[in-house]
Amino acid sequence: MSKTIAATGGTSLGTLLTVVFIILKLTNVINWSWWWVLSPIWISFSLSILIIIGIIWFIHRFQK
Repeated sequence: MSKTIAATGGTSLGTLLTVVFIILKLTNVINWSWWWVLSPIWISFSLSILIIIGIIWFIHRFQK
């Protein structure tokens, strides 16, 4: 039985955007700096860190 994309979890929007931006940069379609090309990775990482900090803060704040 083969696995489909839905069965394996698929790909995130950030990953797809990063791949598209890298392809566009390498084919000289866009002339962005690499910081902007890789920005979906940085944004996803930053949001993950903020969520983890928020969960830790929430647990610490309401712990008895």
